[in-house]
Amino acid sequence: MSQNKLIIPFINAENETAGSVVSLAEQYCYSGADALYLYNFTGDEKSREEFLAALRQIEKQIDIPFYAGLYVGRFEDAKKALYTGASKVVIRKALLPEEKVRKEIASRFGADKLCIEIDMKADFQTAEQLDSFLEQGFGTAVLKHIDMTKKFAEAVSNSHIRIMVRDGLIRNDLGEILSYGTVEAVMTNYFEEKDIYKAKRGLKKQGIEVEVFESLIDFSDFKLSENGLIPVVVQDYRTDEVLMVAYMNEESYAQTIRTGRMTYYSRGRNELWMKGETSGHFQYVKEMMLDCDNDTILAKVRQVGAACHTGNRSCFFKELVKKEYVQTNPLTVLMEDYRIIMERKEHPKEGSYTNYLFDKGIDKILKKCGEEATEIVIAAKNPDAEELKYEIADFLYHMMVLMAECGLDWEDITKELVNRR
Repeated sequence: MSQNKLIIPFINAENETAGSVVSLAEQYCYSGADALYLYNFTGDEKSREEFLAALRQIEKQIDIPFYAGLYVGRFEDAKKALYTGASKVVIRKALLPEEKVRKEIASRFGADKLCIEIDMKADFQTAEQLDSFLEQGFGTAVLKHIDMTKKFAEAVSNSHIRIMVRDGLIRNDLGEILSYGTVEAVMTNYFEEKDIYKAKRGLKKQGIEVEVFESLIDFSDFKLSENGLIPVVVQDYRTDEVLMVAYMNEESYAQTIRTGRMTYYSRGRNELWMKGETSGHFQYVKEMMLDCDNDTILAKVRQVGAACHTGNRSCFFKELVKKEYVQTNPLTVLMEDYRIIMERKEHPKEGSYTNYLFDKGIDKILKKCGEEATEIVIAAKNPDAEELKYEIADFLYHMMVLMAECGLDWEDITKELVNRR
């Protein structure tokens, strides 16, 4: 069970455009949501496929877990939902597939990936009834339309299944729901256009453990310049690219911690400024560290748009001196090679082997991937690792061509690896 209680906004994707669903998901991601619950229980195939396509798009835009609620009639439906990158698939009790399908899903993916959504007003469940879903392969019960009664308290307090509550927070209180030790999360649409961090700070004061930004070192322990400022080096949290350098005073630092958005002190204007307030190019805090002398902050952020006022991604684009060197950072090398492959795909170059593969199509690319995989097996039997090195490099190149052909990039792959931890 998670140590922190979770606030999980839900988004009803039924009769909504994919664009509006993706946009709202991004807003929640940036404003303090711990995860998202997106659902479309429409039974027709077309709506389900459109919903799955929207989930795949969302997975590329957000960096928090999300749960997918949809009509599951076959094993393949659950498989497709989880393959979008969803952490869990949610199935409504009223729409349960046949037992054979449920068992196949549970056997393949495990209880941790499966949630059952139960309408407690239509079909109240006791602790024993809730626990029966554990035997059916569900690890989590999502309870909606609840009444905060003694009967409800007994059911959730004595159940062994993980409990999340879905509620609009019109009649019920967020803090009261989360006060139950067995309730891990509240799923709600209450926080659309509202400050989730503010709600979390209120919960924290009530003694409810939630994830908020808290400075582990007092600002008074920072070593400041004569004008009370400390420099901040800002990096992209995914690539470690240095984006900019700015300054903070105590007030801007406190506002950054409170809002989760990078806020600085302008030495020229003598005032606070939130990055992106006028341009929309916000910087969302992922991590902040203090150096060994306590006189410089390193901030890792999710950068929206450009960091520099010139429109450049980074403020550091003016080359001063340079010595040629071999770049061996694995992520940098693979992403740069992939970028070149995509460049060839979008702007073909005569005589390019990469374009030859794209022109021949998926069957040729797959054939080459198979051949290179076989070469790896053969080379691995040779005691000389040099040959194996070359064959692995060949395979990685052809694999990236395949990724580009199928619309995948390295972030898709690394996210999937993280999901498997």
